Amino acid sequence: MAREAISAQRHLLRALSQWPKDTLRPQVQFQDILRKRFEQASSSSEEDQLRQANALYSLLDNRYKKSYPITGSLLQPKSHPTYFTDLVTELEEAPNRSYIARMLLRLKGLVRLQ
Repeated sequence: MAREAISAQRHLLRALSQWPKDTLRPQVQFQDILRKRFEQASSSSEEDQLRQANALYSLLDNRYKKSYPITGSLLQPKSHPTYFTDLVTELEEAPNRSYIARMLLRLKGLVRLQ
């Protein structure tokens, strides 16, 4: 019984170690928060811990993205067809921006010409 608990805890820690780092908020990492939560809730049953580890692995493997692919016009709404591609580009560029570039974008957002 204790061996299963150690195994479940090991699965949880392994899944959390594989979780990608958040480049937008480097001071707050999702895996650190979950690790604290799992350490505090160590009294939960092995079966619950294994279920939680399985859920983490399924998110890491993109199991639901593969099972339910998004196709068609959902990613290209008629009101703004490039919205989601612009959003992904913005999220990829944001961590590498300099202070001046961030201020210029903020000013650009304040002064919109219609």
